[in-house]
Amino acid sequence: MANDPRVRERPLSPHMQIYSWQVQMVTSILHRGTGIVLTLGSLLIVWGLVALAAGPESWGTFTACARSPLGFLVLFGWSWSLAYHLLNGIRHLVQDAGYGYRIEAFVRSSWISVFGSLVLTVIIWLLAMMAQRGGA
Repeated sequence: MANDPRVRERPLSPHMQIYSWQVQMVTSILHRGTGIVLTLGSLLIVWGLVALAAGPESWGTFTACARSPLGFLVLFGWSWSLAYHLLNGIRHLVQDAGYGYRIEAFVRSSWISVFGSLVLTVIIWLLAMMAQRGGA
């Protein structure tokens, strides 16, 4: 059958080059990706809690790592993942309740999840940095 000239060769399903990227596709992929990042980032939270319980030396090692440029980048990325996953999860709950299925509303809520998570992350980090300066 594979060598039969009457059978056309064609893909079994459409692939990425068939579809044009849309914000709904990106938010779906990001939601899954941020879920994975949050799961892996939970190990950092566990490390911090164990270091806190282990005493000042272990806590000092943890905070030195967290305050390094790489540590800051990881924590910023983890907090953005948390904000995005939260806002996009709320969007999914609203849709599960039967609202926001018109294409315009769907696209708008997708963009709100993306930009809202960026704004929320910046606000959280600004508040944390102001609290750090006030407490130091």
